[in-house]
Amino acid sequence: MSTLVTYFSAEGTTAKVAKEWAAEIGADVFEIVPEVPYTKADIRWVNPLARCNKEKFGKKEVPVQGAVEEMAKYDTVYIGFPIWYGCAPNVVNTFCKAYDWSGKKVYAFATSGGSKIGKTAEKLAPYVGGAAEVDALLVKSAADLKGWKE
Repeated sequence: MSTLVTYFSAEGTTAKVAKEWAAEIGADVFEIVPEVPYTKADIRWVNPLARCNKEKFGKKEVPVQGAVEEMAKYDTVYIGFPIWYGCAPNVVNTFCKAYDWSGKKVYAFATSGGSKIGKTAEKLAPYVGGAAEVDALLVKSAADLKGWKE
């Protein structure tokens, strides 16, 4: 079986961590890209009318471009994202709902400018139903992932 590092990055921080981690562990990489890309204004959470707020509080699906080919071949999947409101952005949840997670180990790593990891793993679990394990860790760099679920 194989390992996949997939990620959504709003400003590049998560992308950097994900790519470095994938290179470190020899994993495949897939970027989660919303069909309609986010602008800086879209992710300005202090604006109550910003897209990120409307999506989160409106519990909206955020369609994703592309798909992971042969998801069945992966037994371990790392999912990286910037933590929004103590959980994954809706685009990550939409991505996750598209796959069968039965028996897979799912390790979410979140980057943050100030939020805590909170109940991120619990909140992600319904979107990766059937996963053998779901855990989450707040990171600043790929080095923070070393020794965590390798």
